[in-house]
Amino acid sequence: MSDREQAFQEIFKANSKKIYHLCLGYTGDSDAANDLLQETFLKVWQNLDKFRNQSMISTWIYRIAVNTCLTYLKKEKRAAKDELTPNIIETKEEEVSEKQEQIATLYKCIAKLEESERLIITMVMDELPYPEIAEISGISEGNLRVKIHRIKHKLTELYNQHERL
Repeated sequence: MSDREQAFQEIFKANSKKIYHLCLGYTGDSDAANDLLQETFLKVWQNLDKFRNQSMISTWIYRIAVNTCLTYLKKEKRAAKDELTPNIIETKEEEVSEKQEQIATLYKCIAKLEESERLIITMVMDELPYPEIAEISGISEGNLRVKIHRIKHKLTELYNQHERL
């Protein structure tokens, strides 16, 4: 066994437990922690001749391990996003089509209202100010508020009946 191999084995024995626990702390998964431990010490082996004793070797290994873990987590996060994306799109499409169904049902219910009620609720949905709606429909603003309340109540009943069918 060469001096380099001997030195590496000593470095591994002295640091592997700490590095494993560090990796486990980042991943929460013993298999991933073992993989990252091996990857860290592979990098240590490949770069051992570049270590310049400017810091303790354990500090240098620790930095390599942290960078290895962070790189791993970025990849995992991307992989998780890639897996989730189709599900998110599918869920959004379901939400959109459900909303469209609700809107279609609402308009079917509005169609069942009397003409004057349809006119008023359509203006309310178009967010016209109450004074303007009162003027167009020819009723006082106070009376309009009562009428809108009744129309909304009627619409809710129609909508709920439709949903039960």
